[in-house]
Amino acid sequence: MTPAPAARTTAAPPYRERLRLSWWTWLPALLVDAIVAIEFTLGFESIPTWLPFAVVIPLTVAGLIWVSRITVTVTGDELLVDDARLPVSVIADVVALDAGGKREALGIGSHPLAFVIQRPWIGPAVQVLLDDPDDPTPYWLISTRHPVELATALLAASSEERDASSS
Repeated sequence: MTPAPAARTTAAPPYRERLRLSWWTWLPALLVDAIVAIEFTLGFESIPTWLPFAVVIPLTVAGLIWVSRITVTVTGDELLVDDARLPVSVIADVVALDAGGKREALGIGSHPLAFVIQRPWIGPAVQVLLDDPDDPTPYWLISTRHPVELATALLAASSEERDASSS
């Protein structure tokens, strides 16, 4: 008799966040849509009244969803930002930044080879300093609503990776 296969368990990632727009930003966008649709209706009297609403509003909703597509995930051995992957073994340090720190990091002193995922509607960020001689990227700068939690998850994953590789 063959043993039954072991149940597969998948642990939740230590950190996961979607960089979506705030709910209150949808209201002005849809209001502007309504105004634009009314303007089209008034400017082109030959088209049906419902047509501009049926075209403009779904396009805007699709655009708002597309803008909110970026996810930041820390797994046991990788940092995933959208489709970019960073092994935690190359992380030298992580700095949680408030809105002012993010503004400074994106300002005149920023490095041109840095990997940046910046969302203007999200104030804080995390700067991930790299130690990889094969990669010219000095750091990653990632917008996040929870910089301390993301920094903690990255540092924990990085230290676990170092402990595992030194054993």
